[in-house]
Amino acid sequence: MDGDRELRIEVHPRIADLPSAAWDACAGPDNPFVSHAFLSALEDSGSVAARTGWQPQHLAIREPDGALAGVVPLYLKSHSYGEYVFDHGWADAYERAGGTYYPKLQCAVPFTPVTGSRLLVRPGASPHTAEALASGMVELARQLKVSSLHVTFPTEAEWRLMGDLGFLRRTGQQFHWENRGYQSFEDFLAALNSRKRKSIRKERREALEGGIEIHTLNGTAIEPQHWDAFYDFYLSTSDRKWGSAYLNREFFNLLGERLADKVVLVMAEQAGRLVAGALNLMGSDTLYGRNWGCHGDFKFLHFEACYYRAIDFAIDRGLARVEAGAQGTHKIQRGYLPSPTYSAHWIRDPGFARAIADFLDRERRMIDREMDGLAEMSPFKREAE
Repeated sequence: MDGDRELRIEVHPRIADLPSAAWDACAGPDNPFVSHAFLSALEDSGSVAARTGWQPQHLAIREPDGALAGVVPLYLKSHSYGEYVFDHGWADAYERAGGTYYPKLQCAVPFTPVTGSRLLVRPGASPHTAEALASGMVELARQLKVSSLHVTFPTEAEWRLMGDLGFLRRTGQQFHWENRGYQSFEDFLAALNSRKRKSIRKERREALEGGIEIHTLNGTAIEPQHWDAFYDFYLSTSDRKWGSAYLNREFFNLLGERLADKVVLVMAEQAGRLVAGALNLMGSDTLYGRNWGCHGDFKFLHFEACYYRAIDFAIDRGLARVEAGAQGTHKIQRGYLPSPTYSAHWIRDPGFARAIADFLDRERRMIDREMDGLAEMSPFKREAE
């Protein structure tokens, strides 16, 4: 189409260069992580920057009249941390063979293993805009002469589109809770087999022993003292798990200022002292669990704050699902079942691309078998029962 040939592709080193209203018209209201507010909080706080290994290279497509038709959150990366789709083995293999793996391009929401649109297209824009965004990323990768381009946690439809354009397709898995029209937590428990139902009731009861009180906070109910405490929990957990924290204190300030209505903060208190917290963000139909932290050893408190209170909130708000973050087969017995995730990869070196393609073909089959096996561990009653 003549109009499509006049689409203009731009690269922006700051999301602030693009008006929030125009970006969000492309991103839509469903997923808070691709919103201008969330991504700009990462950049404005300095959590995402060239010095942290995440140099913004956001792609934008404009129509002939200058209107923004589509955008992509894109970063030039000097490492593979904070992505949750692991390619460290690829990097090691390529560099042992004499290549240079970094920098690479990463289309993602930094530090966020949440599925959502990555090719953000404004409603009413040309039907070829998504394809133009994907092709534009490849062209930028060629111009920058990077080893590779990675699109992590796109939607299945985007994953298939990029596969048709020559990207290598990868699958993974997470564990999600689905709301089957439950009216209460007890209604959810009634759908489980009796052994799991008793186990969850026991965990919830014991999580509150020792005088633990739990508060689920949203919007203006979240005060600076809550953010101070949560950031302390976050640092403690980051030090134990990863050795360093990805997010700084200013990020949480900005998150509270810009997305307070989307933040759901579950805080645990004992004898007037905050001892643990779980951070969630709320989309139009999904509650997304993101970070957890705790001071002390409290039996089952993690399950209560991160999984069961999230289910409580989702049922109360009529949300369709809870996505409780990456990994964790222990979530299955608590009602969170295997769900596929996707990523797409463009590799510049043809020989290396063939080797990766062979690996991904075997990995996909393995993950399919694993998901089938894990589904058999479901705590829900069998149809025959």
